[in-house]
Amino acid sequence: MASLFSDYQIWTALWTTVKLAVLSAIGSLILGTIIATLRLSPVGILRFVGTSYVNIFRNTPLTLIILSCSFVLYIQLGVALADSGDPKFADVNAFRLAVVGMTVYHATYVCEALRSGFNTIPLGQAEAARSIGLTFAQSMREVILPQAFRGAVVPLGNTLIALTKNTTVAVTIGVYELSGVLKTVTERDPGLLNLSFMAVGVFFILLTLPVGVGLGWLGKRVAVKR
Repeated sequence: MASLFSDYQIWTALWTTVKLAVLSAIGSLILGTIIATLRLSPVGILRFVGTSYVNIFRNTPLTLIILSCSFVLYIQLGVALADSGDPKFADVNAFRLAVVGMTVYHATYVCEALRSGFNTIPLGQAEAARSIGLTFAQSMREVILPQAFRGAVVPLGNTLIALTKNTTVAVTIGVYELSGVLKTVTERDPGLLNLSFMAVGVFFILLTLPVGVGLGWLGKRVAVKR
């Protein structure tokens, strides 16, 4: 056990997983909210853009999106997200590209979670907002979105849990997170493989279980009583 933690930088990998999950969750929440707003827009072309985004990226494998961020954005198009003079350029750039890929993919699920929240809002709320002269943007900001988030706490929590587990895909472009530990152990010391699987599994349970319990409790607390 001691050699697993001392020789394979498992704490560094855990911290990378946490950072990847948190940053991707923030990005997904922002982008997913924008896409959900587009899908409710009274402008047809904006609804088309929002719907097309969800249909395209939700049905594209996350692995393909992550690989595209590296091989298309960086290698083919030359889009670098880190300072080329940084000694850790490769690691930082890969990490940031992984955040972009995770954000683009999981924003579709945030959008759908918010749509489930929209469905909990009585139609009269939007009509009342329009009747007092609020624009679409104002009614979304002041009336619709706050209530939608209350109704979407549990689905958003499920999305966060899935996102945390999906951080393992980032290893495909060289991000050393928890699944990177398994890859390295497999290559260097297969005798530690069972132990490393147990350790990584426990870490993911510790990361996701409190989120599920906490957001489940919060969802009941903030749910609109009808």
